[in-house]
Amino acid sequence: MQTRSKSGIVKKKSFATSTTINYLQTEPPSFTIASKIPEWRAAMASEFDALQRQHTWSLIPPCSDQNLKAGVDFDETFSPVVKPPTVRIILSLAALNQWPLQQLDAPRAWFERFTSHLLTLGFTASLADASLFVLHHGSTTVYLLLYVDDIIITDNNSTAISDIISQLSAAFEIKDLGPLRYFLGLQIDYKKVRLFVHQHKYITDLLHKFQMTDCKAAPTPIATTPPLSTANNDALSDPTPFRSLVRCPSQNGFFVISRVHCITGVLFQPGPLALTAFTDADWAGDPSDRRSTSGVIVFLGHNPITWLAKKQHTVSRSSTEAEYRSLATGAAELAWLRQVLCDLKLFLPSAPLIWCDNTNALALASNPIFHGRTKHIEVDYHLCS
Repeated sequence: MQTRSKSGIVKKKSFATSTTINYLQTEPPSFTIASKIPEWRAAMASEFDALQRQHTWSLIPPCSDQNLKAGVDFDETFSPVVKPPTVRIILSLAALNQWPLQQLDAPRAWFERFTSHLLTLGFTASLADASLFVLHHGSTTVYLLLYVDDIIITDNNSTAISDIISQLSAAFEIKDLGPLRYFLGLQIDYKKVRLFVHQHKYITDLLHKFQMTDCKAAPTPIATTPPLSTANNDALSDPTPFRSLVRCPSQNGFFVISRVHCITGVLFQPGPLALTAFTDADWAGDPSDRRSTSGVIVFLGHNPITWLAKKQHTVSRSSTEAEYRSLATGAAELAWLRQVLCDLKLFLPSAPLIWCDNTNALALASNPIFHGRTKHIEVDYHLCS
């Protein structure tokens, strides 16, 4: 039988090149590609010059490998950026109190220098989130969030915002971007007394990056077959695209992440100042190791401010144990969120409420006497008791 391969007929492979993607609208995937584009070279030169003007760094000779210290020069990094739940808390409080949300840009302002200046203006840094700053002066309250060079500021007095912007502009190259519209991939639309937060632009950019703008929409968010498993699952020939999306590259995994159907968004609206958490667990849901998955979502008033789905560290011997571990995860999340609210000088009128749909787990949390069947549960999971 004569085939195309035997006849030397081979279909040409198509590769993504810098000519097929407009890198003026999306970020280049590597420095090599960016350095070939004049606009990106000019932006890099401008960034470098600004860093030198701000005295951001000091050039020193590189040390040899034997002089590098573990935990200091490598393997230990800290990025002082605001946490996503903190951003949602501020958005929720702004919607609750009808406060204005202002966006600023402080290009090339080093974190330590910028925060030191904020402290001189009377701000205090949150203990729960180092990138949240709070100013209380009389009846005036100001909240400021910092993510590298992106800033959100809100308060109960519009005059205070203008004064703070003027003081910051005297020390840094501050750009007043007006009302908050786009922050960390989040688009904010104002609807009367409510805020609608979505990621339409971020998702569109992601589709452009992976050349999926013309792909066919999937009927469901995730496929039930084949089940994800580490067994009988071939590794990707090129794991780089997968790594830029999530982690642990495998063929089935890349199929799953390419199947995201839609993200509707989150609506922030006025409501009571109360923390409410809902927890659940998928007992032994992972067929590869039979570990359970915890699910937690926390509301501030009517607004969801944090949520997670995380595999538990150990195998649960019963659904009660799996649900109990999810309760502990939710309790820990509530404790941290309550600390954030305390740093904002906001005190809840009632204790946070946590919901669980497993009666045995609820009985275990409320009963101080631990029985033989629960002796193996780690001490840290009794946080919710």
